[in-house]
Amino acid sequence: MRLPQRAQVLRCFTPAGNWLSPLFGRVVSGGRRRCADEYGDTVLSRMALVVADITTMEVDAIVNAANSALCGGGGVDGAIHAAAGPGLLEECRGLGRCPAGNAVATGGHGLKARWIIHAVGPVWAGGGCGESALLRRTYRRALELSRDLPVDTVAFPAISCGAYRFPVRDAARIAVREVARFLSCNRRPREVKLCCFEPYVMREYERAVSDLTGSSGRRMS
Repeated sequence: MRLPQRAQVLRCFTPAGNWLSPLFGRVVSGGRRRCADEYGDTVLSRMALVVADITTMEVDAIVNAANSALCGGGGVDGAIHAAAGPGLLEECRGLGRCPAGNAVATGGHGLKARWIIHAVGPVWAGGGCGESALLRRTYRRALELSRDLPVDTVAFPAISCGAYRFPVRDAARIAVREVARFLSCNRRPREVKLCCFEPYVMREYERAVSDLTGSSGRRMS
């Protein structure tokens, strides 16, 4: 997978320091989980969409779309291992296997990020094997780790959308909703950046945000 050489920030900081865009202007009021009122009107302002090489992002933690063996591979997983250096693989070998739907954390090694959260998403098998539930769980577990480390800023790739063949539209919808729900109940991470490796992936994420906020006439189910 060819990664962008530099981040193309499509949602940027306002002077006040908040992430803001026309898509991220409000939160749908009929969602299943509206926890603390202090988050209700600002949860989406804590999210951003970027087209970027995730290995270069200046955040506290990046999420790796890992395999269960935690041994590196293709796509973003291989890119992160290559950028972090051999110490990452050595640390991962001491952790054993990580089943789909779960995540573990390591140091950032040669990356700018202090932490790497290795999240193992499901392999798409047609949609009848619980893949969507596993992907939701993967995002929740990675977010829980980012909260508990704790970190203020974390960047996610499009988990399972490469070699694991998860349909990008469905995966984007799951990612946006799980992140929004988690942020509505938690102070950390303070900012979540959803990092897209191609413009067409960005378009699906924008569609998912539009659906979430109800601007296309639908609401959070």
